[in-house]
Amino acid sequence: MLRKLAIAVVCAILLSVPALAQTSDLIARADASFDRWSGTFSLSSYRAQLQQAISLYEQVLPNIPLAALQTRSHVLNRLAQGYFELGMAYLSDRDEQEEAYGKGKDYALASLRLDPTFVQTEKKSFRSALSSASDVKAIFWYGNNLGRYLNFHPLTALSGGMKDVRAAFERAIKLDPTYLGAGPWRALGSFLAQVPTFIGGDPSKARAAFDSAIKIDPSFIENYVDSAEYIAKPAKDWDSFCEETNKALAVGADETKVENWPLYNALALDRARHLVAAHPCGN
Repeated sequence: MLRKLAIAVVCAILLSVPALAQTSDLIARADASFDRWSGTFSLSSYRAQLQQAISLYEQVLPNIPLAALQTRSHVLNRLAQGYFELGMAYLSDRDEQEEAYGKGKDYALASLRLDPTFVQTEKKSFRSALSSASDVKAIFWYGNNLGRYLNFHPLTALSGGMKDVRAAFERAIKLDPTYLGAGPWRALGSFLAQVPTFIGGDPSKARAAFDSAIKIDPSFIENYVDSAEYIAKPAKDWDSFCEETNKALAVGADETKVENWPLYNALALDRARHLVAAHPCGN
């Protein structure tokens, strides 16, 4: 009996080796397709790469052993990021955007729930779980996707969703304020600048958040553009508007800096040019 059991175990291990190899290969292919730093970056052609990466990550996800937490976290976080970037950079149809941000939100939440402590805390208070989560990528992409998703669900936003977004960004700042070119500070600044004051908006705190983002990573062009568009423009502070957009365009003229964040800098440069075209500086 023991001999038969031992043989069965050995056979199971041997049979799993090809499956594990295939899983690793698919993840490697997805990572290569997701990569936007190798070679010359093209904003238009990268869409196909991003969609292929998403497809491969989704294909491999069901085959990742439940015990392989780091691998599952990597794939789930990439899916959360990938769907956010697809919706933000390439989709214009509202239904498609809502679907993308919804999927990104759900994948990020699945990543957060890999942590047993998060799951236990969530039973008592979801927001408390967000405020004590430990995976900066999962919580950052959860906040970003949820924030965009709530644009399609205003009642959910008003009933607590926006507070969850803020809690996610504030927790991400505590975990790693440098992530994605000071992404947590930039995301919080955008949130505070764009939402009404009665649900937490605060332009002065938003400006300070953008200043923190710029200080951490002056090569991330969106840090300047968000400050110009969401703070200076509504306030008709054209001196600050021109200062921020000029800084954005100056960084954009330096290819070595643009290449630090190819996708985001390409998008931010396009925004900066449109802003300046609509509100020329010096006039």
